[in-house]
Amino acid sequence: MASRADEQNLNPPGSVDETDYEQLIEDYTHFAPPHEGELLEGRVVKRHETDVIVDFGYKSEGLVPIEQFIQPDGTIQVQVGDTIDVMVDRQGIQPEGYILLSHEKASRLRSWDNLEKAFRDNLVLSGRVTGRIKGGLSVDVGVPAFMPGSQIDMRPAHNLDSFIGRDIPVKIVKLNRRRGNVVVSRKMAVEEEQHTRKSAALHVLEEGAVVTGIVKNLTDYGAFIDLGGIDGLLHVSDMSYGRISHPSELVHAGDEITVKVLKFDKEKERISLGLKQLVPDPWQSIEERYPSGSRVIGRVVSVTDYGAFVELEAGVEGLIHISEMTWSRRMKHPGKVVKVGDQVESVVLDVKSKERRVSLGIKQLEPDPWTTVAERYAIGSVVERRVRKLTDFGAFIEIEEGIDGLVHISDLSWTKRVKHPSELVKKGQLVQAVILNIDAPNRRLSLGVKQLQPDAWESFFRTHQVGDVVRGRVCRAANFGVFVELAPGVEGLCHRSEIPGASERRHDEPPLTIGEEMDFKVVRLNEAEKKIGLSVRALTDDEERTRLEDYQRHAAAATMTIEEVMNIRVKTESR
Repeated sequence: MASRADEQNLNPPGSVDETDYEQLIEDYTHFAPPHEGELLEGRVVKRHETDVIVDFGYKSEGLVPIEQFIQPDGTIQVQVGDTIDVMVDRQGIQPEGYILLSHEKASRLRSWDNLEKAFRDNLVLSGRVTGRIKGGLSVDVGVPAFMPGSQIDMRPAHNLDSFIGRDIPVKIVKLNRRRGNVVVSRKMAVEEEQHTRKSAALHVLEEGAVVTGIVKNLTDYGAFIDLGGIDGLLHVSDMSYGRISHPSELVHAGDEITVKVLKFDKEKERISLGLKQLVPDPWQSIEERYPSGSRVIGRVVSVTDYGAFVELEAGVEGLIHISEMTWSRRMKHPGKVVKVGDQVESVVLDVKSKERRVSLGIKQLEPDPWTTVAERYAIGSVVERRVRKLTDFGAFIEIEEGIDGLVHISDLSWTKRVKHPSELVKKGQLVQAVILNIDAPNRRLSLGVKQLQPDAWESFFRTHQVGDVVRGRVCRAANFGVFVELAPGVEGLCHRSEIPGASERRHDEPPLTIGEEMDFKVVRLNEAEKKIGLSVRALTDDEERTRLEDYQRHAAAATMTIEEVMNIRVKTESR
């Protein structure tokens, strides 16, 4: 084994072994100055007011002016221990004991390298919009870049100033390092991001899935939800079981909400979403919560011509029909009873869960006046009330709240031929009437006005019979005879055949003088049809018959003297 002395003899003075040689190479490398334009990496060891001391792996430390780290807002973005890019700056004055370095040039060089790689690999970069220039925006991507207005967004951007100061994703459209030109596009970056998100969303979406999205924008008919690159429509009818007039009552743009996928057409990329489907349908157990006959309290949410809708709970509304608001029939509009926003009590009349309908009533809170009407009014009694309504067939008179009685047109007068009730009564007029009939089950009450006076026809038929001679006035003529007024409202007909000499007159000429008063003989009576037949000829026939009877009677008196016979004859002829 060789001794240390032998080793020294093998390595004479002035020579170096292999280990020492490697150390000398390393020392020389650190001592040799770096090449100009070489990108180096250094560590900040000190920070002064005017400069930053950087150890970049050489014998001498480097110095970078502090101005290169000052941000636009005045802050200094460098701390001791930071690793930064630097390169030798031959153009500056070398400080004593230090090598002048440039962080700006190194960063620019690094940025160009990164930009070339991003352009080559079609990568997305982050840039900060620094200002607005002609035709677009200036964007800092490590070096100043230009973004045309057409490349700012997928839709035309009108407020370019809103982008200033924002960090945005961009892709490089054109790059010329020699000229220092870079053109970027935010539109391409957004489209790529959206396409990526859309592909991922389409891969996981399915009907029945519960997903989270962002409210993108609102319309009158719903809200569009961004599900991650693809939009779905949340229709206003699927937002809540309750009444919603506009989507803004529940959601706003930018809200994050959880929805359920109702329908998904992958080919057309149409998605229907639902919000109310995430909670139980309140109509499923509606009959248990609102049994018929129960009393409920709700808020009036809508008033129409035919009734009012009352919200009993979120998603459940009941209808109070106008006919169920009051026992009276004179109400013209539900707005006279309730208004939107009113809290009202009502009675559940009917529930149809399949049709999603609840029928309510207010009048049922009070007793039905028809159930006791027979106790308060007797048939034959006289009432004095106002006419509520006129129709072609009669007049309705309001007996009390909720009860109307009908005076049929045939019960207005015994004698007049009434074509319309307005000939005798007016709406709002106070009239007396007799209660003729009460039909409570069918809610009908019959009244009569003519029954307040005796029936002239009935009186005539009761006091006359066929063969009576009556006095009358010829009131009007017809082709077949004349009508004779025998009493107020009572007329009889004298046919042309019952008038002597009528055949000798023209057919259009009255057989008797209108207005003339004379005697007639009653030849026919029909009380059921109120018909009275009269005759003038029958009176003449009676006279002839009487004369003949007188002749026969006197001729049979054989014991009479000639003087008595002559006296009878004179008397007969004088008649």
